[in-house]
Amino acid sequence: MQKSYSESYAAAGVDITAGYKAVELMKAHIARTMTKGVCSDVGGFGGLFELDVTGMDKPVLVSGTDGVGTKLKLAFLLDKHNTVGIDCVAMCVNDVICCGAKPLYFLDYIACGKNVPEKIAAIVSGVAEGCVQSGAALIGGETAEMPGFYPENEYDLAGFAVGVVDKSKILSPSSVKEGDVIIALPSSGVHSNGFSLVRKVFGVGSEDISSPVSALGGKSIGETLLEPTRIYVRPVLALLEKVCVRSVSHITGGGFYENIPRSLPKGIAAQINKSALRIPPIFGLIAEKGGISERDMFNTFNMGVGMSIIVAKKDKENALAILKECGENAYVMGETVAGEGVLFR
Repeated sequence: MQKSYSESYAAAGVDITAGYKAVELMKAHIARTMTKGVCSDVGGFGGLFELDVTGMDKPVLVSGTDGVGTKLKLAFLLDKHNTVGIDCVAMCVNDVICCGAKPLYFLDYIACGKNVPEKIAAIVSGVAEGCVQSGAALIGGETAEMPGFYPENEYDLAGFAVGVVDKSKILSPSSVKEGDVIIALPSSGVHSNGFSLVRKVFGVGSEDISSPVSALGGKSIGETLLEPTRIYVRPVLALLEKVCVRSVSHITGGGFYENIPRSLPKGIAAQINKSALRIPPIFGLIAEKGGISERDMFNTFNMGVGMSIIVAKKDKENALAILKECGENAYVMGETVAGEGVLFR
């Protein structure tokens, strides 16, 4: 086979051979994610996955897609690229699990100004880690070198996840009743939302974010903000096997006020006990330095809660015990009441 190389394309800023090297470097990371259903290897025109529907009456595929957003600016500034892939996977699989679906596979898309193989491989290593954490196989992706469209040292990252759930087990807000318990799964920090506001507050790119901050336990603002989004797939799947979960919400952009109501039926509100919330210090710094109201904080950020789970009151202790066994420091943050939206007390 004749080696593919174009001097003209290279002169225009696209290095085909860099793409080949990046693929070679990322193969070891991709191999970590392989699961039983994978039927294809890296390099094909499409990723193949054999669907095992054993034990399911009516299997339903559930898909989710998202990106990392302007959190990537932190990765550029700190020159750390091996964790944002976790964010990318998390933003997709955490949505899929809200339907009760088990993630099956993932595909990523990286667009960059210049293909630096080592950097691309570092990004994919994070994607692979996210896939391992969620039990999904990384079966495909695309790296697009786009000189003149992106600056040489910048890139964008997005992804797409597919999961499966038996139709009779799809989670629906309609099952939520007044008097149910709302359980919080703690976040690792800001996760991957609200970074346009975060960057404005901390002057990212113009102010120092690399010095240790005592309020953050000696971590820097940059290190704290770059902490990857937690992936909740395994604990939620474990819970679904043993408890009748009413509804689940992934707390992302729009915070409490936008996301929790998506897991509630009409006529039911989420009453949150504000004093029960375990809010990480980074949110206090954001509010103080930015002069941001409490209402806006809860309408922008996860405020320490990455996911909320609604169960019947009788299942509360069992649910908390199962989540604890899975390594989750879960706690009750409220209950459902008659009304609409999110109420604080």
